[in-house]
Amino acid sequence: MYEILMFSLLILTVILWVWAFVDISRSRFQNNSLTFIWIAIILLFPVLGSIIYFQLGPKLKKEPRTFQPEFSNRTT
Repeated sequence: MYEILMFSLLILTVILWVWAFVDISRSRFQNNSLTFIWIAIILLFPVLGSIIYFQLGPKLKKEPRTFQPEFSNRTT
């Protein structure tokens, strides 16, 4: 039973770690160097770094771009 618990915690840790890397690679931060800093933190401290990233990372991201085209064909 102990082995199953440890294995499941290991799997959850790996999923959290991979999820953090994927989110960092898709994110647009206010400063480009923040991407490399977050990757370094997560590599050095996998579990704690991932948790800290998911708590602080969204606050440092740029606002998503909104596409608002103006299709006005006014001929005056």
